[in-house]
Amino acid sequence: MSVRIRLARTGRTNRPFFRVCVFDSRTRRDGSPIEQIGHYDPLVKDFEKSVVIDVDRALHWINKGAKCTETIRSFLKKRGAVLPRNVLKNGNRSKGKGGANSASRKA
Repeated sequence: MSVRIRLARTGRTNRPFFRVCVFDSRTRRDGSPIEQIGHYDPLVKDFEKSVVIDVDRALHWINKGAKCTETIRSFLKKRGAVLPRNVLKNGNRSKGKGGANSASRKA
């Protein structure tokens, strides 16, 4: 089972609120999580108050092989968590969309 740590959107229209949850990778965005490990309120300006994550539980899941989205990875780095190398590189997102390499491929 491939596990991901990602955001699940809750809240109402024009008032977003996100739960930081551990999901099976095949689960839809707002589906039922394996575990909820925090929350994120983008409308609160102070980072310490807007992002609440149980870093110990996040690292527990990462050590078991879970992957993080870029957003969650940046939140964990700001919280001071040291992430393993396999979490830092993540699929197509790190390659970018186009850029200098795609120009050389077309030529």
